[in-house]
Amino acid sequence: MEKSEHLNLYQEMVVIRRIEERAAELYQKGKIGGFLHLYIGQEAVSVGIGSIRQPQDRLITAYRDHGWAISAGIDPKYVMAELLGKVDGTSQGKGGSMHMADTELNFWGGHAVVGAHIPIAAGMALGDVYQGNDDAVTICMFGDGATNIGFFHEGLNLSKVWNLPVLWVCENNQYGMGTSVERASAVSEIRQKAEGYGMPNNRIEGMNVMTVREETSKVLEEVRNGGGPYLLEIVTYRFRGHSMGDPERYREKDEVKKWEDEDPIGVFRNYLLEEEIASEEELDEQDEEAEVIVDEAVDFAESSPDPDDEALFEHIYAEPTPVEYRGYAMAQESEEK
Repeated sequence: MEKSEHLNLYQEMVVIRRIEERAAELYQKGKIGGFLHLYIGQEAVSVGIGSIRQPQDRLITAYRDHGWAISAGIDPKYVMAELLGKVDGTSQGKGGSMHMADTELNFWGGHAVVGAHIPIAAGMALGDVYQGNDDAVTICMFGDGATNIGFFHEGLNLSKVWNLPVLWVCENNQYGMGTSVERASAVSEIRQKAEGYGMPNNRIEGMNVMTVREETSKVLEEVRNGGGPYLLEIVTYRFRGHSMGDPERYREKDEVKKWEDEDPIGVFRNYLLEEEIASEEELDEQDEEAEVIVDEAVDFAESSPDPDDEALFEHIYAEPTPVEYRGYAMAQESEEK
């Protein structure tokens, strides 16, 4: 890797962290509504995998998707605009936190229902096989909680039956909402669940971006060269609650502190300094540039207009009948009066 690549990885991790921190602040001010699931602590996973994903590789993930959106190539200002429900957002302000996507970047979302995107990933990989896209891999991200859902087993089973080019990646952040893996899963090592399908698997550490990058790169090449589906478990940790409404009564402060000492940004910063790849001054410059990017993203989002009321009826599967939107029309009529 060139020095510039190392610095880009570092800055991207910092941008994701700052975007999430600002999102939390804006949520507390009432500027972001609905659910908000922060990615703080897991940045090494999205940045590591995003840096080696090829343009033809499809990427699909669950609802903790802001970091993935940025690693997929979406400009942070469009991510922030979507969080604020603005028309310039990735889903024109109608998707919010859990529905980031850009199909032109081969990033297929952002899915709110736990595990529901897993069969979709198998379908996308099957589509690539039918279309003869031999060098394309579908990368499907999900949390440890999703591995207890029927969708997970259906998706893995079919991918193995049809030998589909899917890299299944479990971001094991130790908790499914407020329940630890040990309390919810009969198998504490998620990667072992692939054994029932005769699927190769591995478990790697997820707080070091270089480890994620190097280990995932090997697996991606194996899948890309006809090796069939693979389950990769990446052990990471979220520093904040499951969502903004999480009281966080299910884990000890000492546990959180232990993982925070392994902060992926700090780990990578120390690596760059110890290997003399970058100096303190150069990394400080990256921090400052990241702050500017995030400030500009927030300014852009707050100045972006809200969607028009009529936008509610755009991009739907069928035109609404008068009965379906009568309540809306009556409300508009009352408001005009």
